Amino acid sequence: MAFEEFMGGFFKGDFGQYFTPRELIAFAVEVLNPQRKQLVLDPACGSGGFLLYALDHVRREANRRFPKYKTDAREGVEHFKYWHDFAQHNLFGIEINEELARVAKMNMIIHDDGHTNIIGHDALDFLNNLTKLKSELVPDKFDLILTNPPFGSVVKSTEKEKGYLDQFELRRYLNKSTTGTEPDESAQSESNAKRGAKAVKERTSIKTEILFIERVHSYLKPGTGQAGIVLPDGILTNSSLQGVRNWMLSHFQILAVVSLPQFAFTHYDAGVKTSIVFLRRLKDGETVPDDAPIFMALAENIGYDATGRETFNVTVEKEIAGKEKIERHGCDLFEYRVYFEWSTVNPKEQGWSERHREIIPDTGLVAQWREFQRDPNPFFV
Repeated sequence: MAFEEFMGGFFKGDFGQYFTPRELIAFAVEVLNPQRKQLVLDPACGSGGFLLYALDHVRREANRRFPKYKTDAREGVEHFKYWHDFAQHNLFGIEINEELARVAKMNMIIHDDGHTNIIGHDALDFLNNLTKLKSELVPDKFDLILTNPPFGSVVKSTEKEKGYLDQFELRRYLNKSTTGTEPDESAQSESNAKRGAKAVKERTSIKTEILFIERVHSYLKPGTGQAGIVLPDGILTNSSLQGVRNWMLSHFQILAVVSLPQFAFTHYDAGVKTSIVFLRRLKDGETVPDDAPIFMALAENIGYDATGRETFNVTVEKEIAGKEKIERHGCDLFEYRVYFEWSTVNPKEQGWSERHREIIPDTGLVAQWREFQRDPNPFFV
């Protein structure tokens, strides 16, 4: 995105925690494949990257459905309505940092939509407070959630109003150490006992990424709502967080886990090892069979290295010297088709200038995911 490139310095340093590289955003959007009638939410939207790529995904579908939209007036109207209604009524974002929330709104306006539903507020606040700010932000409503919640920071009960942490069921699934603590029977409900939850004394602080998992669950539609969420690998592997994993397995179906390299966020000053986890919210009473298939993948080449330099495998599809060129840029996640034109603005700096890039559908791991959805058996040989 040109806007993100222009604001590159702004997104580093203190604001690096709010930024997700566009390759990871594009991959998550391609996997979940948002449709124009679906409601999409990012509860930690930062500069609005996930929302913009979801919009671009639907706009590309409009291009396919109405190929004559540039020359046929009727198709032009239908094309505009197809993607603009989605942008105006179906995309929602919450961002705790007011300055970033304004950036997200501006980012959306630049991409042809000035009616976005982005609010500057704490997404972990009481649900009724969020609904008061935006009436559409009600639980059990959203079809898709795409998000990269902040890692590492801790929410302390002493810094919040009374009951803030108590609203989260997950606090009862956390051990205070890897060895656990004695269960507090008064705090353990019958349903938690059936799920094997380990209740502990009331916790006074919890990491934000853990709370965001439950908030994502709260907003998804039961049975059908799906999420793509970037999580630190500690959530998936640390023995002290087994209770969190138990809670996740009793509330979600794990659809896919795509492990990212250590350097995925390094050039934005965050070196935490992460994975993108794709989930489906379960209906009340629904259980997932123990042998239900899960798509597991390791992405090594994600299109850039630790310094942010591009690492795509490049092949030239077409070139007209001094006029235009089309290249195919591939990484483990997917492939782009990149369009260049010969720039002659400055005779001393003549060369190829990128005009546009688009994701090639069903390439890389996205293609493997599509095949897995059709038939998971070959992936478990």
